[in-house]
Amino acid sequence: MGPDEQGDAAGRWLDVRQAADALGLSSDAVRKRIARGTLRSRKGEDGSVSVWLDAAGQRQDGDQPNSGTEAGRALDAELVEELRDRVRYLERQLDVRTEELREHRRLLAGLIERVPELEAARKDPQAPPGDAPAGAKGPGGGQGPPEDATASEGRSEPPRSWWQRLFGG
Repeated sequence: MGPDEQGDAAGRWLDVRQAADALGLSSDAVRKRIARGTLRSRKGEDGSVSVWLDAAGQRQDGDQPNSGTEAGRALDAELVEELRDRVRYLERQLDVRTEELREHRRLLAGLIERVPELEAARKDPQAPPGDAPAGAKGPGGGQGPPEDATASEGRSEPPRSWWQRLFGG
C-alpha cells in the first residue's frame, strides 16, 4: 500500500459520489473533470472509479478558488481588479459605439429627408442640381423660381431629356 492509499494527512481516495458530495458538485461534473484530467482518479479491478482528494477536500488544478491563503486572497483580489478594468473598458467601448450609432441615425434621417428632393430631380432631369422640387416653397414663400413666360408659351412638345440634348436627338 502506497502513501496515497493509506488515507493519511495528504489526502484520501473517494468514490465518485462521495467526491461529488465533498466538492459540492454533481456526480456528472466530477466525471467530466476526471475526463478532462482536472481531478486525479483511478479505476479499480471491479471497474469502480475513485477520485483523489487532498486532506482539505480541495479540488485540483484550479477548480477551487484561491481564497484559502493570504497569497490566494491577494491573487483573487488581483483577478477581480483585472475583471473590473475589463468591464470599465467594455463600458467605454459601448459608449463609443452608442455615440457612433446616434451619429449614423442622424445622418440617415438627413438622407431620408432628401428623398423627395432626389425623386423630383429624377423626374425632372432638366432641373439644375440643388433646385427645389416642383411645388416646393422657395425662400420668399412662393412657388419655386418663376418660369420665363415666353419660353413656356412657345413649347408644344415636352422638354428633351439630357441624353437627347447630348446626342442631338
